Amino acid sequence: MRIALINPNWSYDGSIYFGCREPHLPTELACAHALLTRAGHQAKIFDGHLLGLSHAELRARLSDFAPEMTVVTTAPTYLFWRCPPPELRVPRQLITALREVAGTLVAIGPHASTTPRPTVTKLEVDAVVMGEPEEVLVQLASTERAGWDAIEHLAYLGDGGEVVVQGGPAAVELGVLPALRWPAELVARHAHHHHRFDAPPRGPGAEVEATRGCPYHCTFCNKDNFRNGYRKRPLPIVLEELDALLAQGVEYVYFIDEIFLPDAPLLEALAERPVTFGVQLRVDNWSEPMLELLGRAGCLSIEAGVESLTEKGRMLLAKRCKASTDELTELLIFAKRHVPFVQANLLDGGFDDPVEIERWRARLHQDGVWANKPVPMFPYPGSPDYRLRWGAPDDRAWERAHEHYLTHHGELSDIQESQPLPLAALEEDARE
Repeated sequence: MRIALINPNWSYDGSIYFGCREPHLPTELACAHALLTRAGHQAKIFDGHLLGLSHAELRARLSDFAPEMTVVTTAPTYLFWRCPPPELRVPRQLITALREVAGTLVAIGPHASTTPRPTVTKLEVDAVVMGEPEEVLVQLASTERAGWDAIEHLAYLGDGGEVVVQGGPAAVELGVLPALRWPAELVARHAHHHHRFDAPPRGPGAEVEATRGCPYHCTFCNKDNFRNGYRKRPLPIVLEELDALLAQGVEYVYFIDEIFLPDAPLLEALAERPVTFGVQLRVDNWSEPMLELLGRAGCLSIEAGVESLTEKGRMLLAKRCKASTDELTELLIFAKRHVPFVQANLLDGGFDDPVEIERWRARLHQDGVWANKPVPMFPYPGSPDYRLRWGAPDDRAWERAHEHYLTHHGELSDIQESQPLPLAALEEDARE
């Protein structure tokens, strides 16, 4: 079967989206491509974001390929499944443009994983995959439409117009995923070095996945329905993938892991290679010797989740933090001695004294550690926070969370350049 795997050319006008807006490698599509190809299918990635392709240009390329099935993701790559644009505007616009040349239409992503029924309905697709999509897409491509009732982790439009939901979110055994190979055209276009601030890029950047999932269940984290349970890719596979990227001229990679945990064999292998990298981690999991090794391995950027300055605040967020605020502070300052850029993230949960926040930020800034102003929390439908507020996500979950966010937060993230629009207005725009 010929299968098109599409990353839309994302735009964020009016969105509350606060992730990075630069193009990144669509890891989920590459993983699916690898397994589909192994199963004997002819799969091809069409990256509208990295290549800057309009919907019309993607349609023309898709028409030439003549796919029997087209897969569209509803978030800008795995790195941002946990903080996707809540609205389905861009995927819907693209799907509308492609419908006549797409064959069977399938959507993947956090929206399908958490709220499959409204995702099928809003996008008007034939099916959506819940959870990690790679292995389910192979099943789907190998199964006639009449046999879809035997596929788990799938929601699809039934013969009577109803949406049939089968099972829950899928989770992939990472050992089945090979080392990814990226087309030279995509790598050459990937000029962005995610979360790097020490120096201008000299060569292409890339994203790499060493682990998937997280052993913690913090209330604010939108991961319960995808990339949830902590798993490691085999180290030889990770290094094979990395070496291929280095051979293509990549000089910096960003590990998209939900949490980058101390791993001496990985760090020692990175130290032997001409690569620099960035990570997101919890500094309470790291000792001073391991932070020193992290810097020696080539780490240039750390994004460290602190979230709250009080033990009570961290407890309410279910952080299970193993260090006091003073200990966290000292570890961050120590990390800065070995890594050029260290950022401590705070969330606006109403737990902390604003005066204490500014005092703490000033102290860290004196030692070269950047600490952001507390960021408002969006109660993503896939997060424990949403469940604590409203219970299990229903068909209005994204609308409910979006309305709450706009109502309760007058000052939004500093990356948001314009006042966000209501979700209904954004998605209605996609219908026009």
